[in-house]
Amino acid sequence: KVPAQLDRVARTTAGAQRLVGDMLDLARGEALGREELPVHAVLEAARDAAGERAAHVDLQCATDLRFPLHPRLFARALAALVDNAIAVATKAPTVTLRAAVEGDRLVVDVTDDGPGVPTELAGKIFEPHVTGRAGGTGLGLAMAARIARAHGGDVTLLTTAPEGAHFRFDVGRR
Repeated sequence: KVPAQLDRVARTTAGAQRLVGDMLDLARGEALGREELPVHAVLEAARDAAGERAAHVDLQCATDLRFPLHPRLFARALAALVDNAIAVATKAPTVTLRAAVEGDRLVVDVTDDGPGVPTELAGKIFEPHVTGRAGGTGLGLAMAARIARAHGGDVTLLTTAPEGAHFRFDVGRR
C-alpha cells in the first residue's frame, strides 16, 4: 500500500513541476508547444483537476474531436473556471463543458448554475487580482485569459449574475 501511495505522490509532484514550468514559459512569452489532442480528454483533465468536488461536471464533446492545444495549459485554464464555479457556489453547482469546432476555431463553453459573476466585476474579471470571493487571489481567470490568447484566441464572459456564469473560449488552430 505504501509503495502505491509513494508512486501517486511522485506522479503528482512530477505533474506539478511540469505545470510550473509551463506557466513560467507562458509568463516569459515563449511559444506554446501544441499537440493535436483529443479535446474530450482535455475536458476530462479539467474536470478531474477539481477532484471529488467535480461530481456535477457534465462533458459534452464528440470523443473523436481533435485540436492543436497545449496538453496541460488549456486543461488548466478550463479547470480554473470549474474551480471558480465550485468555490463560489452555495450548493453543489452543475458545470457543463461543451466543445465544438467552428471553422478553424475550437469553441469551448463553460456554464454553471451558480450565483454568476457580479455585474460590478464583469468588465474586469480577467484582470489580475480581481476576485469576487473571500480568500480568492484573482489569478485563475487572468491566467485562463492569458492561456487562451497564447492559443490564438480569447475567453469571454457571456452572462453575469444571477443567471449563473457562461464563459466562452474561442481558440485558433495556430
